[in-house]
Amino acid sequence: MIWFYRLLVPAIFVIYLLYWWMRSWNVKSAVRVEPGFMGSLRTLMFWVAILLLCYPIPPHWLEYRILPAGLARYWSGVVVTVLGLLFSVWARQHLAGNWSQSVTIKKDHELVTSGPYRLVRHPIYTGLLTAFLGTAIVIGEVRGLLALLLVTAALWLKLRLEENWMREAFGDSYTEYSGRVAALIPGLL
Repeated sequence: MIWFYRLLVPAIFVIYLLYWWMRSWNVKSAVRVEPGFMGSLRTLMFWVAILLLCYPIPPHWLEYRILPAGLARYWSGVVVTVLGLLFSVWARQHLAGNWSQSVTIKKDHELVTSGPYRLVRHPIYTGLLTAFLGTAIVIGEVRGLLALLLVTAALWLKLRLEENWMREAFGDSYTEYSGRVAALIPGLL
């Protein structure tokens, strides 16, 4: 039965990534794309985070338990993970053809402010950060916290570039939107 507990969260992420991959086929063409180096750096940061979450690797201090072991912690983390992924799926639905993996400006790009975009300007990032927080709770070790910090840094880099491009593309509309809607956490950040 231990295999179930070890495979549940990775299986949830695989299902999520399959959904994301299928939804990536029907997007608008890009008229401006970020330099490949930035996307490659973020991808590397994500892969290192995923390796930290999936494999207990040396040094052994990464396996130091920071949350107590137990089923309550495990299932709480699973729920947080699923809620985060569902939030990002909701955001992806509202973004529709404007979505892209890298920072881009699309042909006929629209400023989406409906659904989860009423709550935060970057709900996909909020959902992913929540999912990685949930996974860190599931693991309960230093490596989970380190993975969360890596993903946070990667998404923060992407967010900063995206914010600049959105201000350039949408001008006062985006400035007004960003003045009333937080970037990642409603009412805080």
